[in-house]
Amino acid sequence: MANITGIRFKKAGKIYYFDAGDISLQVDDSVVVKTSRGMELGHVVIEPGQIGANDTGESLSPVVRKAEPEDIAKEEELNVKAQEALVECAKMIEELNLPMKLLSAEYSLDSSRLTFLFSAEERVDFRELVRRLSGRFKIRVELRQVGSRDEAKLLGSYGRCGRELCCRNFLTEFTPVSIKMAKEQNLPLNPMKISGACGRLMCCLSFEGEQYKAMKEKMPKVGQRVSTKMGEATVVGSNPLKETVMVELDSEATAELPLDEVSY
Repeated sequence: MANITGIRFKKAGKIYYFDAGDISLQVDDSVVVKTSRGMELGHVVIEPGQIGANDTGESLSPVVRKAEPEDIAKEEELNVKAQEALVECAKMIEELNLPMKLLSAEYSLDSSRLTFLFSAEERVDFRELVRRLSGRFKIRVELRQVGSRDEAKLLGSYGRCGRELCCRNFLTEFTPVSIKMAKEQNLPLNPMKISGACGRLMCCLSFEGEQYKAMKEKMPKVGQRVSTKMGEATVVGSNPLKETVMVELDSEATAELPLDEVSY
């Protein structure tokens, strides 16, 4: 039976599952694992034994070993080399006049593969770039195009709230965000005010979407006739957080009343 552990390779990155076998692991331990991209250094975020063998739905690769000091030192060395490779790649992109924005570079722990991530408005023919990079670095080179949300997660920034971007700090996956969520929360539908650093709708719109939806279901709709202790009135607005209703009386006076003082 597999002894499953959860491994993360980057901060707020997706959790991948591996078979720890007989290796004793704890949260925050560094481990070496074999992936489709070669050997990589990851960090334990879920201890072995906390996940059932059938819960992942994946065919699991084994954890190779706990990371040794030499592995960690090598990763630091490769990170420096990756930055140098980034500079070289940027020069080649300029020479080839390719419409792409280079974001990051990363070596596998066994130095068998060098991966570059980039963003672009459209598909890019980078075959000549790959040939040049392979000739320059003498290893397998992979270029991967990512979307605007992944770009923001890679580069990092700060949101309108003044805090680090959620995707950079703790979000491990992107969930669908719709303009309907902004409407439910009575937010201005100005794209400049509800878009994040990636140019897409802010991920945080989904955090309270269901809560707002549930609260608004308890509120009378705008235009609805209601009864109050001051007489009949028409609903002109509401505040789901405060659970209050704005009404206009037949005398044309307006008032903000607690929801429990409104009958409809």
